[in-house]
Amino acid sequence: MTTANPTANGNGTTLSDRVRGILFRQETILFFILLAGIALMSLFSDVFLTPENLLNQGRLATEIALIALPMTLIIITGGIDLSVGSIAGLTAIMLGVAWDSWGLPLEAAVAVALVIATACGAFNAFFIVKVGLPPLITTLATLALFRGLAEGIAQGRSVRGYPDWFFILGQKDFDFFGLIGVPNQLFLVVISITIIGAALAWTPFGRSLYAIGNNETGARFSGMPVFRNKFIIYSLSGFMAGLAGWVFVSRVSTTRQDMGTGWELTAITAVVVGGTSIFGGSGTIIGTVLGLALIQLMRNGLALAGAKGDATTIVVGLVLIGAVLINTLITDPPAQVKRLFPSRR
Repeated sequence: MTTANPTANGNGTTLSDRVRGILFRQETILFFILLAGIALMSLFSDVFLTPENLLNQGRLATEIALIALPMTLIIITGGIDLSVGSIAGLTAIMLGVAWDSWGLPLEAAVAVALVIATACGAFNAFFIVKVGLPPLITTLATLALFRGLAEGIAQGRSVRGYPDWFFILGQKDFDFFGLIGVPNQLFLVVISITIIGAALAWTPFGRSLYAIGNNETGARFSGMPVFRNKFIIYSLSGFMAGLAGWVFVSRVSTTRQDMGTGWELTAITAVVVGGTSIFGGSGTIIGTVLGLALIQLMRNGLALAGAKGDATTIVVGLVLIGAVLINTLITDPPAQVKRLFPSRR
């Protein structure tokens, strides 16, 4: 006679197994690393843990967050988008040109800039999905193309003098009962995280992205709309890069042709640090958020501690290497242990 295990569910998984699975998730480990980093950085500056400083870091990280969210979807499918920084820069330039040179109302100029950004993402999608070019090569080429367009249109000129209402999104705060002011753009980030995170976790569309990343051919033969879904995420990446460009112009009060330079690398770093496999098939939005928070707070903490910019870059690089190693070890521990410590016979 056998007795049932009261801690097991219907498929035989015990409570301890479930707890172990949660504790050893990449996101959980990253969360504890983030807490440890916050505790460490707070020792070097009294300003670091103040609500004003933390909210300001959220303001500064908004543009990268908007870019990193669709980048997570793209990397889950096994792709990449290196053109997002250039799209953001082109959006900023077109916003200024449409308002200052074309004479459009500022609201219409913003809409035109976002349409152009989305079209840039669709342009990437066409060559990746329809022509069949590798995402790395395609977006590396369009990185140069879109940046060149921005520089050619701007001709070194910047646009200033926007009306006061334009700065509400990028510079103003929402006053919570007189207690604290929350940057307005953080509400845009929270809404974006909620929508994209829910779509990835709880919809057939999101499940299809994981299937594409694991086996694109198999997903196609299973009847999944592979081409359509990839077209959607690359177009979404362009739109969100445009949104980031708009927020940035609102925050800094001007347009410059070099806006967005290097944003793609920071976004990819946040995604990979957050546990998304660069080979595709796994990843979460919450992981990306934690990864970006870790990077931004590390940079801020090191700056407050008096570290120079090159030292900050080195630390971020070491964190990226460590995150990739942790993710690899968690994904397939036995295989990685054998690779690191091969048996001798």
